[in-house]
Amino acid sequence: MARIETFDEHPSGTLAAGDGFKLADVDPDSTPGYPGGKSDGQALLAELDGKLATLQEKLFAEAKFGGSKRILLILQAMDTAGKGGIVAHVVGAMDPQGVQLKAFKAPTDEEKSYDFLWRIEKEVPAAGMVGVFDRSHYEDVLIHRVRGWASPQEIERRYVAINEFEARLTDTGTKIVKVMLNISRDEQKARLLARLDDPSKHWKYSSGDLKERAFWDDYMAAYQAAFDNTHTEVAPWHVVPANKKWYARIAVQQLLLQAMEDLNLEWPAAEFDVALERSLVERT
Repeated sequence: MARIETFDEHPSGTLAAGDGFKLADVDPDSTPGYPGGKSDGQALLAELDGKLATLQEKLFAEAKFGGSKRILLILQAMDTAGKGGIVAHVVGAMDPQGVQLKAFKAPTDEEKSYDFLWRIEKEVPAAGMVGVFDRSHYEDVLIHRVRGWASPQEIERRYVAINEFEARLTDTGTKIVKVMLNISRDEQKARLLARLDDPSKHWKYSSGDLKERAFWDDYMAAYQAAFDNTHTEVAPWHVVPANKKWYARIAVQQLLLQAMEDLNLEWPAAEFDVALERSLVERT
């Protein structure tokens, strides 16, 4: 059997948006910490699907017996960056009954009448679940900053509120994995054109994507501000180069695996006499 290429350096370190991080310095076409190519990455993804599924089952099982641990994967990105591919090819390896997916759209009038976190708090994962936010509360500091829909003072208040919210989640057993899928402007253009050239992808295309694309540099500045203000010890940001979809998927898979391993999950001990129950089954 051919050897499967693994990471030389773990994405939890190489992709962290910590002190001194500059988004402009990240090459969206790069594959930090991974020496292999596309076929290697695809093989690694498939090889570790089973490990990810087993850890998720442990998480789910623990909660059935009173455990409070849970995972929250937050996916942020410009349009076409591959959030759906992460859900399909990484999260899709797990049992769907243990996954809680929420794709946040523009807020309704009712949601706008409350604080921006009101609709978010209702969707946090239950104990034992892997929650996935396809977009999230970060939209309320990204697009609102770019479009000027909130004052600078309000944006600053929201950064503080986000940090407090994520700290509360952590205190109640949630392991947070925050990912920004980082594609280049040229790659986004190529993906938009590919959608237009393929009738089966027309449903994915929206002319609204072009409106936001016009603010590209402003969005990059807004992301940098979000990293500067909300990268914390309990909820760090990871910026994943995403021009190569296969690399983005194995990087996020690694981050999820690490998060689950950090929870020190255990199979629940049987609350019955195993030997007795086995003998009863054998008699049937």
